[in-house]
Amino acid sequence: MDAGIITLLLFGAMIFGLAMGLPISFVLGAIGCVFTFLLWGPHAMGVIPNLIFGKAMSSQGLMAIPLFILMGCALLESGMADKLFGAVHLWSGKVAGGLTVAAIIVCAIFAAMTGIGGAGTVTMGLIAVPAMLSRGYNKRMALGAVGAGGALGILIPPSIIMIIYGMICQVSVGRLFAAGLLPGILLASLFCLYVLVRCKIRPQDGPPAPVGEKELTFNEKLRASVPVIPPLVLILVVLGSIFSGVATATEGSAIGAAGSLALMVYNRSLNWNVFKKVSMDTLKYTGMVMWIIIGAYCFSTIYMALGADQFILEVVQKLPGGYWTVLILIQVLYFALGMLLDPGAIVMVTAPLTVPIVSALGYDPVWFATLFVINMQCAYISPPFGYNLFYLKAIAPKGTLMKDIYIAIIPFILVQLLCLALVMIFPQIALWLPNLIYGN
Repeated sequence: MDAGIITLLLFGAMIFGLAMGLPISFVLGAIGCVFTFLLWGPHAMGVIPNLIFGKAMSSQGLMAIPLFILMGCALLESGMADKLFGAVHLWSGKVAGGLTVAAIIVCAIFAAMTGIGGAGTVTMGLIAVPAMLSRGYNKRMALGAVGAGGALGILIPPSIIMIIYGMICQVSVGRLFAAGLLPGILLASLFCLYVLVRCKIRPQDGPPAPVGEKELTFNEKLRASVPVIPPLVLILVVLGSIFSGVATATEGSAIGAAGSLALMVYNRSLNWNVFKKVSMDTLKYTGMVMWIIIGAYCFSTIYMALGADQFILEVVQKLPGGYWTVLILIQVLYFALGMLLDPGAIVMVTAPLTVPIVSALGYDPVWFATLFVINMQCAYISPPFGYNLFYLKAIAPKGTLMKDIYIAIIPFILVQLLCLALVMIFPQIALWLPNLIYGN
């Protein structure tokens, strides 16, 4: 059967399944199984378990995923969120929009502690949004900032999406982590700059602290910030061990998991009920990721077996404009898919198609991967089905409509697209640090 027709059938079936509200992992897996049966008959169905257990689940890089998730879940349950937010807010001072800036900074720190997109959104949504609203902050700005800041976990290492991408596309996870650090800091800074400029123009959106409120001295701020030091040290140890070559990403994840549990003991927050919750959350998130990987492997393998990579490459080579046209079209495709699919599924489905394009057109694979991850972070908060939008709805004040959340998030999507454009135009934003650490 023609690869173009197969492309339409496969992706049409995928969109139909998602529109029916079915889980993405089962949609992709079912499509792979059904098309294998229809095209090659029942005798070919034995390939699927061999594919899952012989290829999808055999990579040692997968071991890093549950360990980094364990690290994040343990730190989330350690009671550090309130202390982090309080300490960062002390340093943000009485400036207009200071609470929102503090929430974004804490979301960036949580991103470096968890590696997933929703943790910072839920945590800061429960802690920072009520604090902002009690001070008279604009509700849409508060929700938008927390939703966008929480998505930084997709970009700032140790990102689970980067681990999956590196495993599938055979790109060094250490290089990807290093490549995501500066763009992550840049994006968090752009979010903060947008909030500060907005509150400068419209002070009513983020009123400064009342005049009579006591301003702490420098020494008092330092003492209040002491609880923040242990998690920051853990982040530096984990990323430093990976960047220095002392540990692989998998070994670094084990260091992080052990360190996070030690921090819970240090904070006296570890008991049986908490440990049980951390374990169950880790199992739940890991299971979700693994099912997506299994389903996407089934989908992508059937597609590649039909010669889709050659079909896609021929289509790309016929496009006018070459290098930049193809790059922009791929980013538009990623953005559109991100409105429908989980980022992990998008990696699995599209990576076999885009890797030959990356090689043929001479894109730097680490830079291209960074663009992909930035795009996925943008899609993570894009209407109508961005994951963080539903997290926001779950923690938003009563009476908040999805329409309010869509409007709240739009300015931050535009800021993310600006960051994507900057990294596209200036590749060294992503490549300088990995080249410095690992060489060209």
